Amino acid sequence: MNETENNKDTYETTGDELLRKVKELIREGNVRKITIRDKEGNVIIVIPVTVGVIGAVIAPVLAAVGAIAALITECSISVERSE
Repeated sequence: MNETENNKDTYETTGDELLRKVKELIREGNVRKITIRDKEGNVIIVIPVTVGVIGAVIAPVLAAVGAIAALITECSISVERSE
């Protein structure tokens, strides 16, 4: 499911697909912030993504997302995009 509202997209996903989707969004390059919520809508993690992010900086964040993915079954990813 994909909902767009004022440069914000929301994707429903499972824990198994969470890390793959976050990596895909970061590679797009026009993402400013990624928010991961559990199925009840509670914020689990907010990832600010800046233009100059390099692999060494984002690697610990991806490790945290991988750990979160192992613990949850359903979640949503909200994405704020730059214009």
